[in-house]
Amino acid sequence: MKLWIAAIFLCATPALADDWQPINGDSIAKALTDRTLRYANATQHFYASGRTLYNAGQDSWGYWAVRGDQYCSQWPPGDSWDCYDMAQGAGGLRFIAGDGSTTDGTYAE
Repeated sequence: MKLWIAAIFLCATPALADDWQPINGDSIAKALTDRTLRYANATQHFYASGRTLYNAGQDSWGYWAVRGDQYCSQWPPGDSWDCYDMAQGAGGLRFIAGDGSTTDGTYAE
């Protein structure tokens, strides 16, 4: 009986997976511009000016841009830009780093 229940759960797992769809440059800009995302322990607002405000207990100002089909950000005092592939799901966005790690945010509005 336990094996049968485990088999049903394992077969059902793909159906329970999140439905994230990759998005391109224009869709990334539309999804982020003048929007606020909530993360596990922080929020981030993406201003149309290219500034971004991240708050995990204190404000941290940076810059964001869409380059090709990636979201990119830069956080002073550093001058390098980090870029991420993006996916969109029900009510939120997923940032996908080059190493495959992800960060999910949901819209605060």
